[in-house]
Amino acid sequence: MLYGVEQEVFDTDNEIEVEVDGQKITLPEESTLEDALKKSDVTYKEGASIGIFEEKKSQGREETNKYKITTSKGEFQIELYGNETESKKRWIENYKDFDNLKVEWENNDALAFGSFKSNISPVFDSYKFEEFDIVFGTGGFDPDKSFIIIIKEPHKAEYGIPEDGSFAHVISGRKIVSNLEQSDTIKKVEPVIEWEETGEGYTTNDLSTKVSDGNKIYTHFEVEINPDAPEGAESFFALVKDGTFKIDFEASSFIADDTLKGEMSKYENFEPRQTGAVSIRTAGYNTGRTYISRKDRPSSIAHSVIGYVTKGIELIKIAKQEDVLSVATIPNQIMLLGKGFKEAESRLENLDIKLTRQNHTEDDAVIVSQNPENTIDIFNQGEVEAYGVPESHLIKIELFDDSAPKTVDFFRHAARLQFKNVGHLSVYFTYENTYLFKAELEAEKYKEIMPENTPENKVNAGDVGITNQAAKRMGYIGVKTEDDDMFGPTGEKFSSTNIIGRILDIEKLKNLKDGDIMYIIESSGED
Repeated sequence: MLYGVEQEVFDTDNEIEVEVDGQKITLPEESTLEDALKKSDVTYKEGASIGIFEEKKSQGREETNKYKITTSKGEFQIELYGNETESKKRWIENYKDFDNLKVEWENNDALAFGSFKSNISPVFDSYKFEEFDIVFGTGGFDPDKSFIIIIKEPHKAEYGIPEDGSFAHVISGRKIVSNLEQSDTIKKVEPVIEWEETGEGYTTNDLSTKVSDGNKIYTHFEVEINPDAPEGAESFFALVKDGTFKIDFEASSFIADDTLKGEMSKYENFEPRQTGAVSIRTAGYNTGRTYISRKDRPSSIAHSVIGYVTKGIELIKIAKQEDVLSVATIPNQIMLLGKGFKEAESRLENLDIKLTRQNHTEDDAVIVSQNPENTIDIFNQGEVEAYGVPESHLIKIELFDDSAPKTVDFFRHAARLQFKNVGHLSVYFTYENTYLFKAELEAEKYKEIMPENTPENKVNAGDVGITNQAAKRMGYIGVKTEDDDMFGPTGEKFSSTNIIGRILDIEKLKNLKDGDIMYIIESSGED
């Protein structure tokens, strides 16, 4: 719901000041959380948990290794390395002097803010740099022409740096850094103060909760996707496609969402799981679980880091099990499946991405696949191919999550509906009024199908059934175009068949023959 369209006029006597997602507002005493949301004009997802803090400065920790750098293009954050070096000391003692520095030069490999005078002792040698390292450097080995250099691509170069080398690295806002040009400047450098204790914070979704003077309110958190994890990013997009992160488990060092637990995810990015790191377990127990770190943890060969919380880490630190948190991603996912070409082209035009139509290219087509599949790859290539089919080839299905939750989970996995808006099933065999399909993936290898929601007296035309473990062949998917009081949609007896949903436009099945692909999209049944 969007608050702020019709705001009440409050009496200015006995006002309190609160902060909502960084925005300071004034309210009358005895105001509620709902009043604060209305006044601040934020978008609130109904039912989501909101964090409320009473800030106590005595809890603040001045010592920090993280700094926020606000530029004319936006903000990014850096983290100083743990080892004590002259460069690290130089940054801590002088960071306030770096406000208003301009981008002196930039290229594909690096960019430099400056110049300024320093006491750097440059080394006359080339060094190998890693992506998003930060070093002090000099122009012509002259410390009176010193720079802050950010590495954009791994390379070897001679920048007149001190012997201690890199002292920090960029941890969020990497896209901002990549887009900086010579016309850009640093507006402000400030430490990121973390709070040692969160005992004064709590979460609630009760909008009648009273707020107090000095409260800090957090309605959501934001995750910046790591460009080095394109496949893991798609898993996270699928996890939060409804805009929420559900806390199925919490510990002192992390919270976790188990929605995609059991789904395989590729290991892509070996990085420390610092506070705010979003990672997916890719091997062993709890494979597919998504974690958000509350405390710094070392890298793990079983956890691929796919992004970082850049706003709302306070909410992460106080959230409790069973909370549902509102989340946004940077960037948003590019998912064209289920859209028409015109709608897709309109969105991509704003992103400066070219779309190429394939197969059925008319405006009435529905997109059922895209290449590249991954959002990060599309941004990197600046173009995407979209495969369209006539709307008559896209079949709507209503799934019975309440009646057959485990088998529906199997079906979504088998058809890839866990990760895509449009699923695919291969037509295995057709006879008389029965259509049989095989999973796009061999889902039965690691998904059990116990009897669940088996029919009793008859199955209706359009009912979708899946053979369970009582059948000779588990995991086959079937549908009949006529009612049947003898056998299930797959041709098996009722006890061997789980009913998981129904096809809403059954007349479209007549276009299918053996070997065809059936394209399916979820529907509520009320569309």
